[in-house]
Amino acid sequence: MAEDTGRRIAAAFAAVCLAAGVAAVTVAVVAGPGPGPAGYVSEAGITDSGYAGAYRSGIFSVAASLLLLAGALPPGLRAAAGLLGAGAVATVVSGAVTCSEGCPLPPFEAPTVADLVHGGASIAATAAVVLAMLALLFSPAADLGLRRIAAVGAALALPVAAVVALALLLVGRSALLGVSERVLLVVVAAWGLVTAGYLAVRSLTGDGPSVPAREGSNVSRR
Repeated sequence: MAEDTGRRIAAAFAAVCLAAGVAAVTVAVVAGPGPGPAGYVSEAGITDSGYAGAYRSGIFSVAASLLLLAGALPPGLRAAAGLLGAGAVATVVSGAVTCSEGCPLPPFEAPTVADLVHGGASIAATAAVVLAMLALLFSPAADLGLRRIAAVGAALALPVAAVVALALLLVGRSALLGVSERVLLVVVAAWGLVTAGYLAVRSLTGDGPSVPAREGSNVSRR
């Protein structure tokens, strides 16, 4: 019971941290002196931006939420928890290493080492969360609710992620890349909020993830 309570609290705090982080980053992006839809979200965190502090605090809050969400997952979902933990670490690196003005990325721009570290960490963090969705979707230890949420998240995230990757490699900085990046981040954030809320509410009701018993009945895993 104590373990269930700990997971419920972790899930609730994950939702709070994620909502606060997304709000802070959104304020920094919308109110900051960015180049609009053609720019990267990370440009809100450059040193010259008056909202760099809000941006970085939001990113660190998102990292905390990923770590809390990893701890809130039921037993048996180690792959998904590990991916979320890796995503949290990559998010911290992304927030700690500031890119230069414009956050240039290859192959169409000449990035600095900091740009490569920041960009690579940001991509790794987003990829880790999308992979966590797939890990939950195909894990027999995940209950039906978690798998359904993961299925919707993956169905929305994977096509957009493909657009982001192709735009980065074939087009470079453009409205296509900027808008698709924002859409992908919104999908990832929405999945995290819904998953955290589901885990908090499900634990509160006392229902654990169901797994098939040997006799063919369902038993609750706590």
